[in-house]
Amino acid sequence: MQFPESWLREFCNPPLSSAELAETLTMGGFEVEERRPVAPPFTKVVVGEIKEAVQHPNADRLRVCQVDAGQGALLNIVCGAPNARAGIKVPLALVGAELPPGEDGKPFAITLGKLRGVESQGMLCSARELKLSDDHGGLLELAADAPIGADVREVLKLDDSLLTLKLTPNLAHGLSVYGIARELAALTGAPLKTPAVTPVAAIASARLPVKVEAPELCGRFSGRVVRGVDTRVATPPWMVDRLARCGQRSVSPLVDISNYVMFEYGQPSHIFDLDKIHGGLVVRWGRPGEQLKLLNGNTVTVDEKVGVIADDREVESLAGIMGGDATAVSDHTRNIYIEAAFWWPESVQGRSRRFNFTTDAGHRFERGVDPSRTVAIIERITQLVVEICGGEAGPIDDQTLRLPEAKPVTLRVERAARVIGMPLTQAQCADALRRLALPVEEGKGTLAVTPPPHRFDLVIEEDLIEEVARLVGYNNLPTTPPLAPITARIRPEARRSRSAVRHGLAAQGFQETINFSFVDAHWEHDLAGNADPIKLLNPIASQMSVMRSSLIGSLLQVLKFNVDRRAARARVFEIGRVFLRDDTVKTTDSTVQGIHQPMRVAGLAWGDAEEARWEGKGRRTDFFDVKGDVEALLAPRIATFEPVEHPALHPGRAARVLLDGRPIGVVGELHPRWRQKWDFAHAPVVFELDLDAVVARPVPVAQPVAKHQAVERDIAVVVAESVTHDALMGAIREVADRSLLRELSLFDIYRPAVARDGSAVAAGGLAPGEKSMAVRLSFNSDAATLTDEQVEAAVHSIIAQLGARLGARLRV
Repeated sequence: MQFPESWLREFCNPPLSSAELAETLTMGGFEVEERRPVAPPFTKVVVGEIKEAVQHPNADRLRVCQVDAGQGALLNIVCGAPNARAGIKVPLALVGAELPPGEDGKPFAITLGKLRGVESQGMLCSARELKLSDDHGGLLELAADAPIGADVREVLKLDDSLLTLKLTPNLAHGLSVYGIARELAALTGAPLKTPAVTPVAAIASARLPVKVEAPELCGRFSGRVVRGVDTRVATPPWMVDRLARCGQRSVSPLVDISNYVMFEYGQPSHIFDLDKIHGGLVVRWGRPGEQLKLLNGNTVTVDEKVGVIADDREVESLAGIMGGDATAVSDHTRNIYIEAAFWWPESVQGRSRRFNFTTDAGHRFERGVDPSRTVAIIERITQLVVEICGGEAGPIDDQTLRLPEAKPVTLRVERAARVIGMPLTQAQCADALRRLALPVEEGKGTLAVTPPPHRFDLVIEEDLIEEVARLVGYNNLPTTPPLAPITARIRPEARRSRSAVRHGLAAQGFQETINFSFVDAHWEHDLAGNADPIKLLNPIASQMSVMRSSLIGSLLQVLKFNVDRRAARARVFEIGRVFLRDDTVKTTDSTVQGIHQPMRVAGLAWGDAEEARWEGKGRRTDFFDVKGDVEALLAPRIATFEPVEHPALHPGRAARVLLDGRPIGVVGELHPRWRQKWDFAHAPVVFELDLDAVVARPVPVAQPVAKHQAVERDIAVVVAESVTHDALMGAIREVADRSLLRELSLFDIYRPAVARDGSAVAAGGLAPGEKSMAVRLSFNSDAATLTDEQVEAAVHSIIAQLGARLGARLRV
């Protein structure tokens, strides 16, 4: 929320500087996110009145003006603004003035000069040249009563400060200048000025019939008819200026008045064109299929979960959010209906997001608005309407159906002192609460508070404890060392930290990314094969509606973002949580019933395997590059790989990763279908592993250096084409004497030649459909040097068992 400091000081003006005031609000829980001047610094800019404006003799678009700057003699100034004319008062930068810096960051100095042969003794300024707005269509016209020669900074109050507050959702009572002033008065003890709202006498007798059919939607509805208004008048400059300093542009007098009162007191309202309403108004829930064109030009379709205000023909407004275009006020409006209501927060929450827009009214109503001030707000709006636009007001209709019940909240002084962490007396707590104008009933060690209508956030004891802490001042809380003994959480030696995993991947050239845990539902269906993902009840965006069960989609989105910006190479990873349905999970301090939330690490490589080098063309990353990265990440543990079918991966270029026979993840190339859908020039290679398996590492155990020389034997066995490397290696390990066989490795594969017709040619003792696999075996013994007889017996045993298990035979 943004507002000018001067407006705040009209309600409460403590003897504090601007910086001290901002610090006081921040330490009171109302964080001042930014404090900046209304206008940047500039000097020697005064109010000047144009006495005469004639055509420049040598330029069609320039005029020569005679300007009174209060210095006696008129100044001769050349100006090109289209609205430069006699009789108006405008900002005049005198010779020697310094205007706000331009694009080069340097102040713009005004000097005596000539334009097309005519001397110019200064410069007449637009709002853009003074950095007051982006308007550069002409000179900034000042009020007719602005004193000639006065400093423009003083006339326009440009030394004022703009305060931007960052309010948490429970501080909705601070979403107005008066609400902030009320808190400032409590924090500083300065008096709070509450201007009396004088009721406007009802001259006309006109009423508009209103029926509230849904008390659970609208708890109170107030309204009044005002006839004979003139909407073609201009909004007063003081109101336009204040709205601009609140970040709100001027629209029309009636709209500006409604917005002004909302910023002033925090109560949104709406003004209807009475003549465009058919019959009376009905406050109800929407009906399926009903449509409404809003003031912002959007047409929305409502249903029974959206509150509306309708007339006898159609829906006219979204309850508590935005009015409709059909009954909007315009320059032709002569009779209006002013509405102020209390909408239950639950009936407004989430509706704006559903229609993909937000409004100041919805922002306030979904957090809660004081239901006791609807009539006073209508009186204030009526007062401004009559003053600015004229008209005759009718009587106020006020329907109170169901309002929030104020339930007493009890504060235990002893517990407050324990929670806040400093000694407190009952008198201190009572004083803090009374400074907030809360009704307090004292008991023995307790304080009972019945929240006033504007403090609907006070529900439990902790809310009152927070109020006491705010009024005491967070900066006044003592610094107390913890009393509990602190013991370091020592990580087991058999596990490495997540930081070590991150550093390991970074050392392999990967960069870490951090992504949202909620993703597009299509990602879950396409990339994870998850037909029933965990859905969010209130997603922040339609494309973030489910919780992810895989990290692959997030990494593909990162790659897409970079590829769209012409990145030639990308290697990224993420360590994050995924969310899986699991009925065995129970609710604890760190778990939610029915949802398993494991941590995973995933990586993606795309583009060349290495950065571009001078001596040759790069090579694209393939499956085996990323498979090697996975093996390096898991080292010293040795992973095994087996073919796998995965919805996100290429059916022939994907593998399941296993450790000690247990699957821990997958690695593979992106499926061609998804490569085309994401519009990648070539397929990225991804992996995804369980983090618990990655961080586990065996504790090193010392092994003596072999005392005897190893004996190596090479064997070549003929097997069927379907026998894989993993099957052969596994069979040898299972049948070999592990006390003798220390190492084995495949070093050659031979297949028969292929004839021109595509048929295999028998050669080298191999029949069609067979291949030869050569394996090097290394034998050793800790007891003694092995003899030929021991090695040959071990080799023959292996060959015999391979024949029995795989149908292999020794190649001759």
